[in-house]
Amino acid sequence: MAHDFFCIADNPHDYHSCFMDGLKKRNPGQPEFHQAVEEVSRTLLPFIFDNKKYLEHKVLERMVEPDRVISFRVCWEDDNGDIRVNRGFRVQFNNTIGPYKGGLRFHPSVNESILKFLGFEQIFKNSLTSLPIGGGKGGSNFNPRGKSDREVMRFCQAFMTELYRHVGPDTDVPAGDIGVGAREISYMFGQYKRIVNQFNGVLTGKGLEFGGSKIRTEATGYGLIYFAENVMNHKGDSVEGKRCLVSGAGNVAQYAAEKLIQKGAKVLTMSDSNGTIYFKDGMTVDQLAAVQQLKAQRKRLSELDDESMSYHAGTKPWDIEADLAFPCATQNEIDLENAEVLFKNGCIGVFEGANMPCKNDAIDYLHDNGVIFGPAKAANAGGVAISALEMSQNSLRMSWTREDVDEKLRSIMRDIHATCVTYGEQNGHINYLAGANIGGFVKVADAMIAYGTA
Repeated sequence: MAHDFFCIADNPHDYHSCFMDGLKKRNPGQPEFHQAVEEVSRTLLPFIFDNKKYLEHKVLERMVEPDRVISFRVCWEDDNGDIRVNRGFRVQFNNTIGPYKGGLRFHPSVNESILKFLGFEQIFKNSLTSLPIGGGKGGSNFNPRGKSDREVMRFCQAFMTELYRHVGPDTDVPAGDIGVGAREISYMFGQYKRIVNQFNGVLTGKGLEFGGSKIRTEATGYGLIYFAENVMNHKGDSVEGKRCLVSGAGNVAQYAAEKLIQKGAKVLTMSDSNGTIYFKDGMTVDQLAAVQQLKAQRKRLSELDDESMSYHAGTKPWDIEADLAFPCATQNEIDLENAEVLFKNGCIGVFEGANMPCKNDAIDYLHDNGVIFGPAKAANAGGVAISALEMSQNSLRMSWTREDVDEKLRSIMRDIHATCVTYGEQNGHINYLAGANIGGFVKVADAMIAYGTA
C-alpha cells in the first residue's frame, strides 16, 4: 500500500508495483515520465534489495522527485508585430554530483512530462560519464520551424530574460537539444551576457569563437558508434561490414552515419518525420554531404534527387533487413511490432542515439530474443560528456584541440562500456540496460546518502 513516498514490501516485484502506483498518482497525466521511471526502477529494485542501505534511505523515492520544476511565460513579438505567448520550463532534477546539466528543447510537443523523463534519464547518463554534472532539462513549446531568424532571436532573448535567474556556471548549465542548435544557443548566450554582465560558461554548445568546444556538434553521434564498437569488440566482433539502419537526419543521425562509414559499415537508411530514405548499396560520403546540406537549409529528405537512393513516404526504417539499428530520431519510435520485425530480419543489436526511442515492451522483446540493447543513457552520453568538457575548458579559459577532445570522448565511452559490463553481467551475458541503470545509480545514490536527508 502506498502512502505518499512510502512503500512496504519484502520483495522487489511487490515493492515495484507499490512504487509505480504511488508515482503515477503523484504525477498524473505524465506517460513519458512514467515510462522512463518504469524502465529504470524495475532493473534497479533487485539491486536495491540486495544492498539494503539504498532501501533504508529511500534513495529511489528521493531520486524520482525533482528538486524543482520551474514554469514561466515567454512573450515575444513576431515579424508582423503581433504578440505571441509560449510556455518555458526548466526541470532541475538532481544536483548531487554537480551542477544541473541537460539540454533545452524547443518543440510543440514540449510539456512537463517529456522534460521530467528527459531530466530523470539525464541523472544516470551524466553519472555514467564520471564527470561532475547533475541532471536537468528544459525548453519550450515554441516551434522554430518556419520562423525567421529575427523571430527566433526575439524568442530566445525573451526566454533567457526569465531563465537567467535560474542558471549559472556553478548552478545549472543548459545545452541544446531538438530545435536548439548553434543559432539558438548564440542568441541566448548573448542575452545572458547582457543581463548579468559576465562572460562565463552558463551554456554549452556555444560557437568556437566564444567558448565552444571542438567535436561538440559531432559528439553524440560519434559517441554512439564508439559505444557500439566497444560492445561489438567485447563480443569478438566489430561494426565493420555491418548493415546499419539509422533513423533521423539531425546532428546525431548525421554524425553516427559519418562515423559508421569511417568504420567500414554500410549505412542503409536515414529518415525524417515524413518518411525514410533508403541507400540500397550503402550511403556514400557524398550522399551524406548532400543530406547535411539539405538539413542545414531546413529542407525535407524527400527533396534529395539521386538515382542511387529511394524515398519511402510515411515509413520508418525498421522493416529493412540489417545487422544493427541506431534509432536517432525521437522517443518511442520503436514499438513491439518494430522490434519483432528487426529480430525477424536478422538484427543483432539496437543502440539508442535518441532519448528513449524504444518502448518498454520492445526492450523486453529484444532482451528475450538475445538482441543486444544499448540504452540511451549509456550509448548517447557522448554529447553531454563533451558539454561537460566544454565547461572545463571555459573554467580553465582555454580550448583543447579536436584530437584531444576526440580522444577524451573515446575514453569516456570506453569507461561507460566498462561500467555497464561491471554492473550488467548476468550468467555470462551482459545486460547493458541493467548495467547502465545500476552503474549510473550507485554514484549518485552514495553521494545522496553521504549528504543526509535534510
